[in-house]
Amino acid sequence: MTAADVIAALDMPSGARVDRRVPKKLLVENGAPTAADKRKINEGIEEVFWLAALKPTTMGVPEFRDGTRDYLEIAVLGAVLRATAQATRLAELIHRAVPYPVLLIATQGDALAISLAHKRRSQGEAGATVLDGALVAADLGASLSGEPGAAFLVHMAIARQPHVDLFALYQGWLDTVVALLAAQVTGTFTAAPSREMAAARRTALADCERLEARMASLRAVAAREPQVARQVELNLELKRIQAEHAATRAKL
Repeated sequence: MTAADVIAALDMPSGARVDRRVPKKLLVENGAPTAADKRKINEGIEEVFWLAALKPTTMGVPEFRDGTRDYLEIAVLGAVLRATAQATRLAELIHRAVPYPVLLIATQGDALAISLAHKRRSQGEAGATVLDGALVAADLGASLSGEPGAAFLVHMAIARQPHVDLFALYQGWLDTVVALLAAQVTGTFTAAPSREMAAARRTALADCERLEARMASLRAVAAREPQVARQVELNLELKRIQAEHAATRAKL
């Protein structure tokens, strides 16, 4: 599976296509808060392409405005990262550099990833936007094989997303990526039937990650513990966490 396959699956209107290279200078000026981040952009990014601009005039979906955000356009970008690049940080910097919500498709060697993040108005700088929460990102390399990957690509099509306004469309994409993340755990891709269920799934995913980290920590401590009584105590705690993890996994 390649970036081209994902782009084709989106089935974007031809009138929305831009297909223009983005100078790294613009990313440095708008998305790098520190000298270290500027170096990451200059040294870690091979190239970035502005693939499409989704807005009312190019696809007929209304803009969205409320007291927190203005979604006048969605930018679809493609990035090629160098082998030594810090992919997660660079994805965040690219999202920060663009004043619109971004769907980013990034390749790094054989790796392929997709990421999204809501944007809101900055409370400290007039006219500026900031990320509204953490990136929602998925590794597509291993995920896009078999039924889950095929179902994910089908559900990413613009025609499958809500068309009430651009915020709803973007949220639909984000929820679809969350469904893929859940499929990486369960083995089955299931689109959430409502925004509420999608939000609950995202919470369950975060809880699963937290519980998995806790289980790994308990196993490591138990392996080093010389006292039998303490080992028994740790194993009981591990079983409790495993049960909680199983219950949380069932919510995905």
